[in-house]
Parts: sequence; structure tokens; C-alpha cells
Amino acid sequence: MTTPHDLTALDQAAALRCGELSAVELVEHTLRRITERDLGAFATVTADRALAEAKVADERLAEGDPAPFLGVPTAIKDLALTAGVPTGFGSRVYAGHVPTVDDDAARLLREAGAISVGKTATPEFGLPPYTEPAGRPPAVTPWDTTRLAGGSSGGAAAAVAGGLVAFAHGTDGGGSIRIPAACCGLVGLKTTRGLVSRGPAGGDPLGMSVSGPLARTVDDAAAMLDVLAAVVPGEPYPLLARPAESYLAAALRAAPRRLRIGRYATPPVPDAVVDPACLAAYDHVTELLAGLGHEVVEFAPGLDEDFLPVFEVLWAVLAHGHPVPPEAEPLLQPLTRWWRDRGSAISGPRYLDATQQAIALTRRVVGTQAAAGVNVVLTPMLAQLPRPVGWFTAGGDPAEDFERQKRFTPFTATYNLTGQPALSLPVEFAGDLPVSVQLVGRAGEDALLLELGAQLRAVSGWDGSRRPPAW
Repeated sequence: MTTPHDLTALDQAAALRCGELSAVELVEHTLRRITERDLGAFATVTADRALAEAKVADERLAEGDPAPFLGVPTAIKDLALTAGVPTGFGSRVYAGHVPTVDDDAARLLREAGAISVGKTATPEFGLPPYTEPAGRPPAVTPWDTTRLAGGSSGGAAAAVAGGLVAFAHGTDGGGSIRIPAACCGLVGLKTTRGLVSRGPAGGDPLGMSVSGPLARTVDDAAAMLDVLAAVVPGEPYPLLARPAESYLAAALRAAPRRLRIGRYATPPVPDAVVDPACLAAYDHVTELLAGLGHEVVEFAPGLDEDFLPVFEVLWAVLAHGHPVPPEAEPLLQPLTRWWRDRGSAISGPRYLDATQQAIALTRRVVGTQAAAGVNVVLTPMLAQLPRPVGWFTAGGDPAEDFERQKRFTPFTATYNLTGQPALSLPVEFAGDLPVSVQLVGRAGEDALLLELGAQLRAVSGWDGSRRPPAW
């Protein structure tokens, strides 16, 4: 049989159901892999708990329990609450913090039979697009371990791309699933606002941050979304309509109707320059889409200079909103303190004005897409290839750190404001580094993005067979 870590999550689930693997064997194999590979992927490993759950899973499998991922190892990002498991939010301030409840995403994966082997590394409070938490090794991409895995779901991406788990939970408030997916050559979906519950905690008032899947295949990402997209009463932004079929069925069909696809590659960030390798992948996908029969048109997304100031106000207030005792402030990293200082200076009326501007921007961007008859938007995923470890923080100036962040990932945060689904899809290599594009759909059309992603995957030449050096 194929080595267990070479299997997709769906294949692992099938092997468990037919008895080719036991859950205990699979979890033991996973734990060995985590120990052997130093990718900075995990903040906490819950070996004893995972093995105990695996024994129960084997009993349930013997009884014919139909839970879709029964016995399949996964991991939960350290920004999500997990009952009885340390949750530090990437911060020394929360060392030893053990929640008493699960986030809905963690609960839904557990109810589907998946076994969490631990919490994946995240930067402090999930603020930057790289994962270098204080006191821990950085999360690095398995394609080149001198380069960062992205963030803030960098640990999750490193774990999946390195073959530690087949799929993992991530969150995305400004690109935090899509960025590490691109750095690690994975499929990463920022889901439509309200599709996946962020409960039971409050979440952010505008629903900018969402949970979603990171996986090596579109099929695994779709199957994970089938689990996560359960209707949970009380959601502040409920998505009222779900597709009639499963997300996995859409991905397996991989034959969307003829679509009108609007493309743009001009960054909505001053001084951002798109790397030629990122532009080449974007142009390659344009050709592939046209070859598949889709109409591809140049597109102006309706963004102007007001986008970044609005996002920065909202981000600063969110950073300031994390409860930190005054005596613990010195434990925070410089970038976090910088964001919190900015947030503390923002008045209530200024914050209200920013939320109103964000709503106006959403209407403009979504309305522009609708007026152009565009079903899906295509952009480069990143403006640069994965950055070397320490590149963002070199010099020690948080303001310059953030300027580098903006130039690195100028295409992602817009769609956290608008709430639209966005898919990071790997399509080719620049040397030994993966390069991805971003596909953005209309609200609620996550299934269409997955179906289009699967169609592109079939013709792009990226079949997932090439493994990273750290595999």
C-alpha cells in the first residue's frame, strides 16, 4: 500500500473504512512524522489525546460508523478555541491558556470523526502574513526551508505541504489561508462570509475573518468544506442558501458552465510590483481558462486609494481588542504593540466611519463585478515569491514590516472586506518554488470556485505528484 502520508485525506478515510489502515496506525505514523520533520508547523502536539481518540475511532469503524473522516488526522490552528487543549493565539501572553469550549470549526471536524493531533503555529493574534512567533521556530515552506510558509495559517500550511497531515483548519482575515497556501503549494479557500461559523466566540464585527480548509487537493478542500459549512444558529452573517449538492460533488464534476472571468494584475497598493514569475502564472492560467472555453476579459475591480486606510483602521482596532493585562504588554512582539498603539488612538466615531466606508467599498466592488457580468475574478495570488526567514522583520521597524507585508500580498485583503469567497490555487513552479493564482467568486459561490479550481488543476500540469524536498 502507498505510504500513509502520501494519501489524500479522502484516500486515508477510504483506507480506514476498508481496513487497509487502522486509526491507531495512522495516528502513530502522523506523530512520528511530526517528530522527525522540523518545519515549525505545530505550537502544541496532543499525542496522548490523539491516540486515545484513534482507539475509539477503530471501534467505531468496526461498527460501521459512517462519519466521513473517522480516524483521519488533522490539526486546528492555534487561533481557534479547543476545549482542554492549550490555545495561545501565537502569543506568550496566553501561554498556558486552556479553553473550556471548542470553536464550531473544531467541533464540526471532531464530529465528522477527524482526529486533531495538535494546534498549528500562528503569528501573534494572527496579525501578519508570516509565522514567526516569539520563542518558537518559524513556520517554513517545505519547498525551501530557508523561506517562510506565510501566515497567519503558516503552521497549518507547513503541516499539510510537508505531509504531516493531509488537510488542516485555517482562518483568513486578510489572506491568512490563501497566502500560506500559495507559499506552500496548496489549495486554500477563504470561504464566503457567514458560510462557516466562527462561534461560539464573538468574532470580528464585520465578519472579515473566516474559517476554511487547507489541503493538497481541491477534492480534499471541498470535502472538508462539506463538514465545516454546517448551519449554526445565531451566526451574525448567516448564508441563507447552501448549494443543493455537496461541495465535493462540484469538485469531482470539474466542469463548470462557461464563465465570464475578469482579470486584473495591477496591485491596489502603492509601490507594489508583481514578480515576473507571479505574472507568468497569471498569464498561463488566462490561457488555460480561454482554452477551456471561458471568456476572459480585462477588468477594473472598483478599488481606489480609500481601500488601505479603511482596512488599516479596522485591523488596528481588532489588534487593540485582544485582552492583554497592562503588565503583560511587554511580552508582546513589536509588530503587535505597534498595531495596538494605533488601535488605541482610534476614536469610536473614526471606527464607525471606517466600518461605513468598508460597507460602501463592498457595494462598489461587488457592484462593479456584477455590472460587468463577471462570474469569477482572476488575480496573481501574491506579488512576490515566498520570502526568506526574517525578511519582514529585518531592521526591527514595525512600520517597515507592514509596508513589506502590503507589497508582498496586495490582492487578498479586499475580499475579506467584501466577504466574497477566494481560492488560492497552485499552478506552476518558479524554479523549486510554487506559484499560485487567486480566483474570486460571488458571495455564496464557493462550490463554483472549487469546481473551476478542479477543472484548472486537471489541465495545468500540477497534479500533486511532485513532492517538496522536506517531504
